[in-house]
Amino acid sequence: MSQVLIEVRKKPLDSRMVLNMGPQHPSTHGVLRIELTLDGERVVKAVPDLGYLHTGMEKLAEHKRYNHVITILDRMDYLNSMGNDLGFVLAVEKMLELEIPPRAQYIRVMLTELQRIASHVVWIGTHGLDLGAMSMFFYSFREREAIMQLFEAVSGGRMTPSYFRVGGLSLDLPDGFLRRVLDYCDALPGALAEFDTLLTGNPIFRMRTEGIGHLSAREAIDWGISGPTLRASGVAYDVRRANPYSSYDEFDFEIPTRSEGDVYARYLVRRDEMKESMKIVRQAAENMPSGPIKAHAPRFVLPDRQLMKTQMDALIYHFLITCEGFPVPKGEVYFPIEGSKGELGVYLVSDGGNKPYRMHVRGPSFINLQALPAMVVGGLLADVVAVIGSIDIVLGEVDR
Repeated sequence: MSQVLIEVRKKPLDSRMVLNMGPQHPSTHGVLRIELTLDGERVVKAVPDLGYLHTGMEKLAEHKRYNHVITILDRMDYLNSMGNDLGFVLAVEKMLELEIPPRAQYIRVMLTELQRIASHVVWIGTHGLDLGAMSMFFYSFREREAIMQLFEAVSGGRMTPSYFRVGGLSLDLPDGFLRRVLDYCDALPGALAEFDTLLTGNPIFRMRTEGIGHLSAREAIDWGISGPTLRASGVAYDVRRANPYSSYDEFDFEIPTRSEGDVYARYLVRRDEMKESMKIVRQAAENMPSGPIKAHAPRFVLPDRQLMKTQMDALIYHFLITCEGFPVPKGEVYFPIEGSKGELGVYLVSDGGNKPYRMHVRGPSFINLQALPAMVVGGLLADVVAVIGSIDIVLGEVDR
């Protein structure tokens, strides 16, 4: 018996173990499960497992009239609702060949950039919380709340505003709204300075992020990465500059980049992007054109009620366009925009009916997540939390 025990002890022990991180782990930023293979504290393999939040949004869109799809996309990346809606309406408008009035374009740009700031401040707060900076979480939500109040004033909604429409906007801006936007632009630099005090120079935060989760420019391109994660690796690609839409070519802004390609670089890029978005918002508010907020296309766009000759005309138009929908010519289109996480593209196929025959979304969270194993393998288990946060994923979009 003792001889058997001696022989067993001579055999090398397998130091590897498999650890399931999630799907209920708070630092996976949603219901994400990652199967980690560890050698001690070192990660030797990482396999993301998706689908716990599957909602079938793309399939649902095939059963909804075009303007009704907007309320679904609000809930996809729920931190980038305005951006989701913008990508969809621009795709439909391209199929319909609609010309959108300048005022509607500027309002779309202004609100989408406010949404980008709101998304980034939530990311900074949750990322700081992941790494132990609890105060950062409260400061960030203070800034987000100010933007949510602006969204509520213009649309009646906060997290899911459903404000954009095919052909324009649902309503014009309320009185005094542009003044409130400019007041927020004046207050934001002070908040960003507080963020710098709490995180940028924090030695603990820098130890947890510098040199962690490295992704080279070549690797980022090969993986199809976009957004701040790509630009933090030194690639200055931004859809707003590469393929301008909704009058972005009329605005002056820079594309922040870093060359380090680590977690800290991704933080710095998003911090700088908020400053650039604030510049765009200010330009849009100060140079807001006058005029209509909807395209003149009675077959597809609900006209303003004051333009109707009688109340009955308004009711008929409302029923035909809002309830019955409108036909879209046969064809297919892909329209990309620069969302808060990266390139968000909407692919639509029309069979000539009043609903999408097929819709597919190129979600940046989903695409960027596939590079997670390349960033965490070889690092420590504690670094996995920092790397997941640095990608800025929203599982509502990953599992759409």
